[in-house]
Amino acid sequence: MSNLLVNRRDQEFLLYEQFGLEKIFVKKYADYSRETTDMMLNEAEKMAIEVILPTFEPADKEGCTFKDGQVFVPECYHEAYKKFREAGWICPTQDPEVGGQNLPISVLIACQELFVSASIPFTMYPGLNLGAGHLVEKYGTDEQKKKYLEKMYNGQWAGTMCLTEPGAGSDVGALKTTAKRLPDGTYSITGTKCFISSGDHNLTENIVHPVLARIEGDPPGTAGISIFLVPKYRVNADGSLGEFNDIRTGGIEHKLGIKGSATATLNFGDEGKCIGELLGNEREGMKIMFVMMNQARLDVGMQAMAVASAAYEHALDYAKTRVQGTPIWEMKNPDAQAVTIINHPDVRRMLLWMKAQLEGIRALNYFVANCMDRALVADTEAEKELWTGFADLLTPVCKAYSSEKGFEICNTAIDIYGGYGYCCEYPVEHYLRDAKITTIYEGTNGIQALTLVGRNLGQNKGANMMNLLGEIGKNMAGIKASEEMKAYAPYLQQAVDAITDLTLHFAALGQGGGFMIPILNARPYLETFGNALAGNFLLQAAVIASKKLKAMLEEKGLEDTPAKRRKLVRENSDAAFYVGKIDTAKFFATNVLAKVKASCESIKIGDKTALEMPEESFTC
Repeated sequence: MSNLLVNRRDQEFLLYEQFGLEKIFVKKYADYSRETTDMMLNEAEKMAIEVILPTFEPADKEGCTFKDGQVFVPECYHEAYKKFREAGWICPTQDPEVGGQNLPISVLIACQELFVSASIPFTMYPGLNLGAGHLVEKYGTDEQKKKYLEKMYNGQWAGTMCLTEPGAGSDVGALKTTAKRLPDGTYSITGTKCFISSGDHNLTENIVHPVLARIEGDPPGTAGISIFLVPKYRVNADGSLGEFNDIRTGGIEHKLGIKGSATATLNFGDEGKCIGELLGNEREGMKIMFVMMNQARLDVGMQAMAVASAAYEHALDYAKTRVQGTPIWEMKNPDAQAVTIINHPDVRRMLLWMKAQLEGIRALNYFVANCMDRALVADTEAEKELWTGFADLLTPVCKAYSSEKGFEICNTAIDIYGGYGYCCEYPVEHYLRDAKITTIYEGTNGIQALTLVGRNLGQNKGANMMNLLGEIGKNMAGIKASEEMKAYAPYLQQAVDAITDLTLHFAALGQGGGFMIPILNARPYLETFGNALAGNFLLQAAVIASKKLKAMLEEKGLEDTPAKRRKLVRENSDAAFYVGKIDTAKFFATNVLAKVKASCESIKIGDKTALEMPEESFTC
């Protein structure tokens, strides 16, 4: 399999040229520089290509197996996991005192894009270690940190996230797993969790499960939920492993994709011997778990982006090398020679659509990571609140918009290949299968949309949304001042105005009791909101690229004409990159942003047919 994964040049553009990574190299990140960041990215790319990518095909074919109550991961994962651990990639963003490298979140997401583009299922194992370990670090007692943290962060032990139950699904408040207080301060855990990623496997000697459960006598619903640390093997006070903790694997799922990831059903306390330790305070389970869930949702957006990146890079390479058909303008010439399919108009349109959507979701995810970093090094509380507000507002958009568009990109990649894309001989069908889960787990996209409309838009009394519109307004001024891009500013302005108007319309409906229209249209709203955001970032990037390109032309003493640009593009890869940025933004503005207002007006009509149609009438 080829090494086509991620466009490193676009990563560097976002980090340095668009979002100014150097601005965060202060305080906790003072030891970092562009040189060290580039070194980390080089090492990440090497890990992705040399260690993770070779597992892509064999792990998919072998999958996970379940035998005699034990789950076995694909054999190729063992050596890859060992090398990943030894390289220090389990918890790089954490403090050095707990085994981390204090890596900026912005740099981590770029490294993770490289890792995940090589294999989603492999990266899920170490990713869950970090997430579960962070809960212990943030909410655990000193004793719990001493027992669990080092071995979770160095990858010797693994972690999970145990929320979902067979009868509850997305309705977490309906869980039935119970916790009974024991005289020594621990709890007896009883219940079943399903769809647990990395729920059981043979990669590590122990697995520590953060488990949501209700203590006997506590109130129903999410308010009565607590969270517990429940290891597969009990941990003695000195950190050594004790006896089996009565957690039995009921089986693993046989899935469409991510076949190397063990998705397990876990039965806690079948024999009444499962012991858990309370994490944090009683009845704070959802608050604590949401710390991991929110990070997981950002990770899922990144996963979709990464897989879409690999799918696009492969499709582009195929289109440049696959010779088929004569040019449409030569259709009446019997002597016309066949050309590569990138010369056919529809293929070029599909490729540019893929490129625009991919760069849009990459910018969105990198922006949110940058916001998180900015909050960590902020000089004032107000500045910290500003950047944190952006991240809080956009978390569901990162997850849902990125996964929807990522899946569509993978689907279009198959169309580029034609019949070959539908065959296992080529990787794009594999990317499509792996990408689909990103629209479902860590909260389906419907739930993300409801979170955005029902909660996030109103966060901080609406200030987060207003601040975001203010940031877009700053970008708009730069776009309007750009000689090359000012003609495309009206498309963004119209889209942002339409989204703003629709948001206010939703707020008015909610106050008047008409909340069903926003609920019914939450997903269309999120998509149009995502389109406006992506367009904002793409046009911002185009303005930067236009300035850089003009400077390159001036340096060479060339006039800025189409002919001179084409000449420079042929000679200089940076020039080709910048022209690509400019043209991608123009395409997105006229083909996607131009439709946002119509989508918003459609939602404002307030059609309730889907709610009012009799259930019996859904029969085809």
